[in-house]
Amino acid sequence: MTGSLEKATLAVDALTICMTISGWELMIHWAFLVGTGVRVANELGAGNWKATKFAAKVSMAESVFIGLCVCVITIILHEKFAYIFTSSTDVIQEVDQMSYLLAMAILLNSIQPVLTGLQAWVAYINLFCYYIIGLPLAFVMGWIRHLGVLGICGGMIFGGTAVQTVILAIVLIRHDWEKEAQKASQRAKKWSTPNPDNQIQEHK
Repeated sequence: MTGSLEKATLAVDALTICMTISGWELMIHWAFLVGTGVRVANELGAGNWKATKFAAKVSMAESVFIGLCVCVITIILHEKFAYIFTSSTDVIQEVDQMSYLLAMAILLNSIQPVLTGLQAWVAYINLFCYYIIGLPLAFVMGWIRHLGVLGICGGMIFGGTAVQTVILAIVLIRHDWEKEAQKASQRAKKWSTPNPDNQIQEHK
């Protein structure tokens, strides 16, 4: 979609810079996702639902704090960070215009990855938010409203990432951790209980 806009080269250059910065920063929150997933799985398996809930809250708070710091830095340096990649005045100005959307994406991406690791059916939410809401909204804002690359990015951020974050947050808040811990404990007992038939065969 961006490559079909007027001044496509300029739009793609600016979008690539913003996506690169967002991707670098996102690696921090994917680390929180992995750490939270392991801790939550261990605590659920041990039947400690309160520890599971606490671990999720702590991980979310730390991830959001880091995201907020990077968001503020992006806003403060909105005219300068593009110099890392280019010396083109046109590209730098285009990135400057996109910097506030980038800051919003960074803040949302500090929340969404941690929430993503806590849901078994997040793929369906992801598909719905990005392809049913985000992509059509990006097309409307970018082409019909003639906002160009800003409209495309805005549509994907607000229609996709923001909606997905809200839905996952609601699911997390309403999640019954005690019930999940009971299920996990039952599965752990099932697979850890010795099979009498296997013991007989080993004895023979």
